[in-house]
Amino acid sequence: MKNRQGIITMMLMLLFVSACSRNGGSSSDTSRHSRLLPGPSGKYEQPVPIKIGITVESTRSLLEGETLVDNQYTRNIRNNLNIIVDYSFKASPSNYNQKVSLAIASGDLPDAMVVGSVELKEMVEADQLADLTEVYNTYASPVIKGIVDSTGGEALDRVTFDGKILALPNVQLHADGIHLLWLRKDWLDKLQLEPPQTVEALEAVARAFVDQDPDGNGKQDTIGLAGPSATGRLYASFLHSTNNLYGFDGIFSAYNAYPGYWLDRNGQAEYGSVQPETKEALGKLREMYLSGLIDSEMGVLESPAESVAAGKTGMFFAPWWAPYAPIDDAVRQDPEANWQAYALPLDKSGDYRPHMSTATSQFVVVRKGYEYPEAAMLIINNLVLGESQGTFTTERGPTEYPLRLTYAPTDETEYEVRALRQILAGTRTAKDFLDKPEYKMLQSDIRGIRSVKLEPHDQYDIGHWAPDNNRAMWVRAYSLMVGGSPLVDNEIKGVFSTIYTQTPLMESRWLKLQRLEDETFLKIILGGAPLEAFDQFVQEWKAQGGGEITREVNELGG
Repeated sequence: MKNRQGIITMMLMLLFVSACSRNGGSSSDTSRHSRLLPGPSGKYEQPVPIKIGITVESTRSLLEGETLVDNQYTRNIRNNLNIIVDYSFKASPSNYNQKVSLAIASGDLPDAMVVGSVELKEMVEADQLADLTEVYNTYASPVIKGIVDSTGGEALDRVTFDGKILALPNVQLHADGIHLLWLRKDWLDKLQLEPPQTVEALEAVARAFVDQDPDGNGKQDTIGLAGPSATGRLYASFLHSTNNLYGFDGIFSAYNAYPGYWLDRNGQAEYGSVQPETKEALGKLREMYLSGLIDSEMGVLESPAESVAAGKTGMFFAPWWAPYAPIDDAVRQDPEANWQAYALPLDKSGDYRPHMSTATSQFVVVRKGYEYPEAAMLIINNLVLGESQGTFTTERGPTEYPLRLTYAPTDETEYEVRALRQILAGTRTAKDFLDKPEYKMLQSDIRGIRSVKLEPHDQYDIGHWAPDNNRAMWVRAYSLMVGGSPLVDNEIKGVFSTIYTQTPLMESRWLKLQRLEDETFLKIILGGAPLEAFDQFVQEWKAQGGGEITREVNELGG
């Protein structure tokens, strides 16, 4: 009898376990749990898997012993959200877009990934994306919603199609699109030169850096001005308007030339690359390159950062955050490398007129059919919260954080510079900024800046800093106070593109036109084609679809 009861009990237990397995393990039940999350800080009751595509920057921000699957970021996401991160593909920055394009073309999509505006449009047209309207409205944190709202509707407009939010937009700093002149001021001082106000003065400084042995090794082995890498760009464009390291953006804008941008000319949109100002700027770059003032290996180097870090380059153009890389590496090798940033050169009217970026250029997309679309939003919320609380241990920013997007008010750099100046001067305290959660790193910056900034507090040469006291804090503070100060202390008469997205005609013709432009301009600068090749380029560009695209841009209100 006892044996029979034991068998019955065992059978009932097996049936119970089987039922629990069917119910608890089913996608529909887990999906139901996901809809019961309490809000932006909610945690799943059951582990939720997500497979993403990720850019790998040589695992720059991973700690010793960590992997892409098991690191401080993935563990933080699992502990806080019960989301298990894995990867559909991993790619270097130079190969990431190709991986994304292959995934779109094949339909073999990760659950979520970061894409640009071109890829977003392709996925919308292919009906590959989940509707994230409810996800954003329900789960986006108040801080993120406030930052998105600060763009005046631009960010959400970029991701809304037929009334549906089909992607999660980043919000980036306008400062990321301003490519300042970074310069070895210690070389400048050694040669008794001043920061170059004009292109002609910049040319003279580059000549001195090449000819007058500024590094003191008795050789002529220094570079005046860096140029773009093999995968880099000569200048930012309306489709890639930010973070253009080592391009010649500053020289073009000094000629009031804005190649790659759509410009408002008397109420009509015109493409900047076919304007006479661009030809003039190309002529000057050609002169400088053929005179040996620009890195002779531009366009073939994997990374110009190596010569900057090695102390062989005197100038390059980059956004305010250049100390994260390569300047941190340069100062590690030479603590007296005094890299300073300038809103230079000026145009012929004495104005600084850089091109300006769009408020949003990257997007997290979720594949249609993924069972937990809100997981992507929760991962982004977690990043923004972690950055504001100083959760992550890294000197270079959380570059390997899954689905990493920038969320910052468009004036964050300038606001922080002003705030930190007041803190250092003692005119305000941290309490005065407690009501500014959207500036998510401000409180940690306030707490840490005195550990790395030496007196006098209003002097930013490298000798007035203590990098080794807190390397991560120094990189952040040096970027803000050295890279951000030119944006605060100078009048920025920025030039915006009339559009920052592709038009229908561009989808079939822009790739060919862009290749024609890139190849022609590079040949002109390197001496492989005469400057007059520009005129032939303009004719071909218009004949091969550029003229029709210009009309389309105007018809669409560009």
